[in-house]
Amino acid sequence: MRLPCDATLIVIDVQRAIDDPRWGPRNNPGAESAIASLIAAWREEALPIVHIRHDSIEPGSPYAPGGPGHPFKPEAQPLDGETIIGKSAHSAFVGTPLEETLDALGATTLVLCGVLTHNSLEATARHAGDLGYRAFVVADACWAAAVRVGDRLWDAADVHALSLAHLDGEYAAVVDCAATLAAARLARARERAKQRAQSQRLPT
Repeated sequence: MRLPCDATLIVIDVQRAIDDPRWGPRNNPGAESAIASLIAAWREEALPIVHIRHDSIEPGSPYAPGGPGHPFKPEAQPLDGETIIGKSAHSAFVGTPLEETLDALGATTLVLCGVLTHNSLEATARHAGDLGYRAFVVADACWAAAVRVGDRLWDAADVHALSLAHLDGEYAAVVDCAATLAAARLARARERAKQRAQSQRLPT
C-alpha cells in the first residue's frame, strides 16, 4: 500500500450518538483506538484530515445538533484549524462542500474510517469511487451494528464483512490499520529525502 502526500483521511460520524443503545450490538470494539491512531499519524505527517459530522434533521435522532450525542467522541476530536463538514444525508458528498474542499487540497486519494460501515461509510465510499477518487477503507477502523430484516437479525460482524465485500475492488480497496499507518509514515518520505539532499548540497 502506497499513499501520496495528498492522501486525505476522512473520519465519518464518530460522534457520541453512535454509542446510543438503539443501534444495538456492534463489532470491532477496538475501532475507536484504530481511528485515533490514524488521526495521530496523519497529524504527525502533516497530511490532510477532514472530519465529517452528522447533523441529523430527523426528529429524535441521537445525532441532532444541540443534543448530547452530537459532539465528536474523544478519540476523534478535531483540533483547531482542522476541517469539519456537516452533513444530513448518508453520503458525505451530498449537499456538502466536501468535493470542493478536496479539490482545494488537490486530493485524489481518500482514506475512510468511521461509522457505520454499512451506512454512511459505505455510502461515502461508493460516492467517492463513482467520482473517480482512489479510495481506501480501513476495515478495523470502522464498525457496523446488527441489522434486522424481517424475522432475521444479522450479526454486526456479518453486516460489516458483507458491506466491505461490496466495496472492495469495486469502489475502494479494503485495507487494515497497520498497513495504512505504515503507508502514512512513507507518504512524505520522498519529499523529506529531497529536502535532505538539498540541505546537504548547500554551502557551509
